[in-house]
Amino acid sequence: MQDHCHTKGLSQKEVALSLGMNPSQYSKIENGKVDPQCSSIEKIANALGISLADIFTEENSLKDINSIDKSIIEKVQLIEQLDDKQKESIFSIIDMAIYNLKLKQTLSNALNL
Repeated sequence: MQDHCHTKGLSQKEVALSLGMNPSQYSKIENGKVDPQCSSIEKIANALGISLADIFTEENSLKDINSIDKSIIEKVQLIEQLDDKQKESIFSIIDMAIYNLKLKQTLSNALNL
């Protein structure tokens, strides 16, 4: 979004004010410190005179994100970029998957006795 602001010659403050948003809140969104709501993303796109799709089809778009094919080290590096709450969610999913695997193994071993 930052590139669009500079292309349009707008400052963060100008965009924030046109959105009726606190400039510090807009700055946090632009710098990736806060995840914006869908409605905020749409308002920002409108303020910049671009489509919602344009935000997601830039060079650094979300379409290229695919952690499945990455190495374990690359996956850990991606996880390290997340905030604590996001990390906690991912670790909870991993823990549940490991728990389910161990439960299946335990049941399978018990049935084979």
